[in-house]
Amino acid sequence: MRAGRAVRHGCRVQPEPVTATPPRNVERPLLRQSWRDVAFLHWTVEPAVAASLLPPDVRPDMFGGRTFVGVVALRMQSSAPVATVRVPWLGRFGQVNVRLYTVDGEGRRGVAFLRLDADRLLPVLAGRTALRLPYVWSRTQLTADGDRRRYLVQAHSGRVREEVILRVGRRYHPNQLERFLVDRWGLHTRMGGRTVYLPLEHGPWPLHTAEVVECSTALVAAAGLASVTGPPISALFSPGVGDVRIGSALR
Repeated sequence: MRAGRAVRHGCRVQPEPVTATPPRNVERPLLRQSWRDVAFLHWTVEPAVAASLLPPDVRPDMFGGRTFVGVVALRMQSSAPVATVRVPWLGRFGQVNVRLYTVDGEGRRGVAFLRLDADRLLPVLAGRTALRLPYVWSRTQLTADGDRRRYLVQAHSGRVREEVILRVGRRYHPNQLERFLVDRWGLHTRMGGRTVYLPLEHGPWPLHTAEVVECSTALVAAAGLASVTGPPISALFSPGVGDVRIGSALR
């Protein structure tokens, strides 16, 4: 399903509309994954600080004059380079990422990862080598007990430890800000000496309210944003989405 395109005003292309479904199809995915038990936590960050951490040729995506840093924790159920390949043991692992919100000169909205902690070494090495993503090999675990979800990250270096505990609430229809934060249909990264956009396709997020029982900003600080402190301004939970398709790089 396709949404409206970005609109050019003067010399700058305006960002694409925020939509609950992807604005472009991924016909031949590089990767196919399923994301389960997903926690979304967000804080505001100064736009100038965020801009200093982004790859060239993208800028912070703004909502109401603000931009944000997100910590997104999930269980990766499967991960394969092509649709016909499945490696069950390697394809099921915990992952927690720290991300900023981006828009490029074509108006394409996305995210840029500052840090991705994952529990399997080979996917970490593949992500760092093939996609140039800042993966860190860490002990990353998710446990569920009734309506509680506990996400634990312990870097093997011993320098970073983060624990997030949420109490999952009712099914929830997100507001405009929350849609801006969760409905992201691509990522910006550096490949071959240039900034590229990897499109993303999956079904709409089923979302729930979430009460934060425990969390800190240790991962955010480790990702280069030590100035971000305090409780998150937004916390949401999703049971997840299947058939996540990550496409080839677009210039």
